[in-house]
Amino acid sequence: MSVIIFLIILAILVFVHELGHFLVAKKFGIRVDEFGIGFPPKLISKQWGSTLYTLNAIPFGGFVKIFGEDAHSGDISEENKSVSFVYKPKWVQALVLVAGVTFNIIFAWLVISLGFFIGATSVLPHNTNGVLNDAHLIITEILPDSPAKTAGLTPGDTIISISDGKTTISDTLYPEVVQKFISESRSKELLIKVQTDKKLEKEFIITPSTKLIEGKKIIGISMEWVGTVKLSPIDSLIDGAKTTWFLLKATTVGLADFLWKTITFRSDFSQVAGPIGIAGIVKEASDLGFRYLLNIMAIISINLAIINLVPFPALDGGRLLFVGIETIIRRPISPNIVKWTNILGFSFLMLLMLAVTANDILKLF
Repeated sequence: MSVIIFLIILAILVFVHELGHFLVAKKFGIRVDEFGIGFPPKLISKQWGSTLYTLNAIPFGGFVKIFGEDAHSGDISEENKSVSFVYKPKWVQALVLVAGVTFNIIFAWLVISLGFFIGATSVLPHNTNGVLNDAHLIITEILPDSPAKTAGLTPGDTIISISDGKTTISDTLYPEVVQKFISESRSKELLIKVQTDKKLEKEFIITPSTKLIEGKKIIGISMEWVGTVKLSPIDSLIDGAKTTWFLLKATTVGLADFLWKTITFRSDFSQVAGPIGIAGIVKEASDLGFRYLLNIMAIISINLAIINLVPFPALDGGRLLFVGIETIIRRPISPNIVKWTNILGFSFLMLLMLAVTANDILKLF
């Protein structure tokens, strides 16, 4: 089932990306010969106007076949020049090429905003809008060699109550309250009741230690007060924009670091995921609920946008680079140069994809 959900998400994101290219090309009078989801062989095809719409057998990807995009000026007849990509002004070509990325970013913003509107998990100190519902205290981190680690607590556990034998707190479980209770308790042992991520309730007897932080009794956990935030439509769009901007910056920095390490042969493929790894992440998100699935869809959409903007042959960023070079030198780049750089670029991307996918498979074992 997770594979089906992943393929549906991928189809949606590819459709959004290619729709951007398609609509902007149509807007400026460029002919689009084919709009395809997936790669051939064709399963279903329908001709509407000048465009053939196809659903193809290989589900990983999609394309729009824009007339004149890869053609040499001498290959286009006079009557077709008005609907050819290559004969449009350079700024129009750039808009068409960047449209797919733009649509992916807009889509991510709308999906994230929808998540805030229907209810998104948020940490209380960072919540400035809306109402926090179903609030609870979760363990976010456990120090190694700590009493909490020894006892068996795990990140993600929800603290229900904590008792020193005389006093029990369960209604005011804020991080600072629990920390104070632990540090000031005169009891040797504490009874902590938690609910696991599988909705099971467990009790742990833990002895606080002063060895981790000298002079302060702790059990070695970090905590956050979290709940579901539901925002108004306007606040959802505003917070959605802020979150999208944060993800764009973080993804750009992460991708730049990975590419640099790949070029210098220092890349760590354990930190990236291919189709198999992403399918696993989608499964985990779908198990947690629809809101988490929306978040993953938005993150994948942003990654797709940033990756496509890389100025590398066979990507939208590579095509933008060629348009920029042609603008500067004031003449078309040799079709053979364009052809072979795209072939080499695509081959490199396929090798990279194979390496990442192989790593995904190794992780399974």
